[in-house]
Amino acid sequence: MTDYTTDAGYSPARRTLRQAWAALASAVRCLALLQTAALAACMSYGPAAEEDFDTGLGSEAAGRGLFITCEGNFMYGNASLSFYDTRSRRAENEVFARANGMKLGDVAQSMTIHGSLGWIVVNNSGIVFAIDLDTFREAGRITGFTSPRYMHFISDQKAYVTQIWDPRICIVNPKTFEITGYIDTGMDFASGSTEQMVQIGEYVYTNCWSYQNRILKIDTRTDTVAGELVVGIQPTSLAEDCNGRLWTITDGGYEGSPYGYEAPSLCCIDTETFTVERRFQFALGEHPSEIQTNAAADVLYWINDDIWSMPVDAEMLPARPFVEYDGTIYYGLTVSPENGDVYVADAIDHVQNGVILRYSAEGQLLDTFTVGVSPGAFCWR
Repeated sequence: MTDYTTDAGYSPARRTLRQAWAALASAVRCLALLQTAALAACMSYGPAAEEDFDTGLGSEAAGRGLFITCEGNFMYGNASLSFYDTRSRRAENEVFARANGMKLGDVAQSMTIHGSLGWIVVNNSGIVFAIDLDTFREAGRITGFTSPRYMHFISDQKAYVTQIWDPRICIVNPKTFEITGYIDTGMDFASGSTEQMVQIGEYVYTNCWSYQNRILKIDTRTDTVAGELVVGIQPTSLAEDCNGRLWTITDGGYEGSPYGYEAPSLCCIDTETFTVERRFQFALGEHPSEIQTNAAADVLYWINDDIWSMPVDAEMLPARPFVEYDGTIYYGLTVSPENGDVYVADAIDHVQNGVILRYSAEGQLLDTFTVGVSPGAFCWR
């Protein structure tokens, strides 16, 4: 394994925000099971007036439609979904609420698309909504989760849903909208969690972020853990490159954490041997996150106060950022599969509506548009 280091600085504001979130997650974990059940029972979803939508994209939508999940504020029930047409440059906000006459719920964590439906994972409401991609109307829902985070399809009849306050990965049947089983990860309820998923062949890999340090390898044929790899404290995200290798980025925890505190790192994982092939070390106190790739999967992007990028075959971390830190909160990013434009979610202060900034592949700011509170994840049509 090759090891690389850097002395780059960090933003105290972003560090404080991440430490506060981690401390909150630790406190809330103990109450998650009871709180989620109560919230699902009492959440007021509506009714309200409904609007008719039709994106008109249909089968021509590839690369033209971008969904943005906006978390809202924890326990405020103000999560929302925005949709952006990349050709017309028009953004529509609150499309779920406007199309369905009811609120999306509390903390919209992520969204994925399978077939003609979009699947929105609403973390603190313990629910996954399925919506029509053109009308945004609800097509069904799956309930009964503790704290869902991400959804990954194995087939038309089987998908996995990870959770943050529950060590089990849920197995669901999207056709019947039911939880059909669980994958036992071997972690306990005090610190067990799973996050993003990447499938390579018959195996799904998932990073264990909150108070964890590992990547799990799941055999989709048996729905069991086939291996685990310790990579460092709190791997935040996961991506596959053009060489079939996995990349993860750890945030190192925070000072005073009962789970530990260390310098974060960017890791390249050989999936054949399931070992860390290369490690790029950051400075203690930095908190990198949100690893992504471009469409060709030969360039990496991530957030570390600034927005950074580097080729997957690089031998050292970049000296200059792709986009410089501007005293705000860069909270998510994605790269257009159509033209390589980079979209950055700016949460500003997690109180007012956020902004999406669109950059060219060369780092030039092209335009911006307003979305909901705390935009954090993207999903391409």
